[in-house]
Amino acid sequence: MTEMSSGAFGIGGSTPAQELAKLSDMTEGVVGISKDEFSARVEKAQQLMRDQGLAAIYINAGTNLYYFTGTRWYASERMVGAIIPANGAVEYIAPAFEVDTLKGFMVIDGKVNTWHEDESPYQLFGQVLSKMGIDNGKVGIDESAAFFIFDGVRQAAPSFEYVNAKSVTAECRMIKSATELSLLQRAKDMTLEVHKAAARILHVGISVAEVEDFINQAHKAVGIPAGSYFCIVLFGEDSAYPHGVKSPKALELNDTVLIDTGCQLHGYNSDITRTYVFGRPSERQRQLWQLEQDAQIAAFEAAKVGATCASVDRAARDVLEAAGFGPGYDVPGLPHRTGHGIGLDIHEWPYLVLNDKTPLAPGMCFSNEPMLCVPGEFGVRHEDHFYMTENGPVWFTAPAHSIDNPFGYE
Repeated sequence: MTEMSSGAFGIGGSTPAQELAKLSDMTEGVVGISKDEFSARVEKAQQLMRDQGLAAIYINAGTNLYYFTGTRWYASERMVGAIIPANGAVEYIAPAFEVDTLKGFMVIDGKVNTWHEDESPYQLFGQVLSKMGIDNGKVGIDESAAFFIFDGVRQAAPSFEYVNAKSVTAECRMIKSATELSLLQRAKDMTLEVHKAAARILHVGISVAEVEDFINQAHKAVGIPAGSYFCIVLFGEDSAYPHGVKSPKALELNDTVLIDTGCQLHGYNSDITRTYVFGRPSERQRQLWQLEQDAQIAAFEAAKVGATCASVDRAARDVLEAAGFGPGYDVPGLPHRTGHGIGLDIHEWPYLVLNDKTPLAPGMCFSNEPMLCVPGEFGVRHEDHFYMTENGPVWFTAPAHSIDNPFGYE
């Protein structure tokens, strides 16, 4: 392969039109979550409720409602959700004028209990529980529900002991099924191809907005109608700030380039970051690029079944601290957690952070991104994801190859 115009393999030398023309739909053969799997999720939640002495849990509109019932509905100022009893059928709560629409989205069927705009959904919540034969005991409230929902139900139905439903929802969601792993894998494969294409369109003077627009169009080209779920593009010193700056700069020769983007496939997220140099890397850029990757690999190697999430974060941080960065979360160094769980939410439980003692188990999925931030100079973030098996961690996407050839072209 010939060296591209920036001085690195696969960086620069092409145009958006040329790169979009090379991309094609990558969704062939993709299978979503089946009704049987949604039903199995409800059954697992009910077993956990019985084990924990919970009479029921309330699941609010959002990713928890979708995860357990297949019902896609976004949270708003109106109470829309489902009650999952420890025993018995799922029932829904929704505004009366939304019933027909809601039923069109439901995968797990259930009675829809309705309230009119001048009525209280919180009183209805208590009434539904009573009709289920639940008049007291512990009731879990979706940890993602807005406070006004929790405040409303505890005042309208004060006979219950309200607790955080996270002990049920997170316990189910943090262990991914084979179908979930397949969806996550494909989404990440798609985003990696988008990354490769984005690197090839770079040129001196290109703006962040131009790159973001291309990445959005490229995600559409590989089969995601909604385009990018998110996109962060940073050049030069801006790359030292994990989530960007107010007024991002245009690309200059020899700038560090940091691009972090992802998409959603059947609701499941990709989230990949690549860092490289547009031009000729300096010795400092080479040194920190490799140090960051050493930290990423140390985290991966520490991810053993039964080890804690904290120990993975510690492994990455130790590499950076040994080189004089930090200590702890101080900058220059690694100011945030090493990684996060991923699934229907781009950030979900558990987390690779020093205060998370959750033991790693097969089926858990994590980002691995121990970013090295040096304000005033630049930042380096390598982000790939892995999932846990009985034999340890497995990469969804392989780490970047090198600073001169980040995508491993031959």
